Amino acid sequence: MEERGATEEDVRLTVENGERFAAKYGRAGFRRNFPFDREWIGKHYATKQVEAYAVEEQGWLVITVVVKFF
Repeated sequence: MEERGATEEDVRLTVENGERFAAKYGRAGFRRNFPFDREWIGKHYATKQVEAYAVEEQGWLVITVVVKFF
């Protein structure tokens, strides 16, 4: 996750408090914007958006993370 710019805490807050939406293949999507105001790979961004996609498998919530910078 950190390679993509998100922390475990970011993902937890996104799933718990973010916008929930239906995603492809029966998955649930979660989206949340976070103030960023820092540089990421040489560019300054005011906001980062974390998207987490989840599917429940055998009682576990399997999550894939996508991060966007604005």
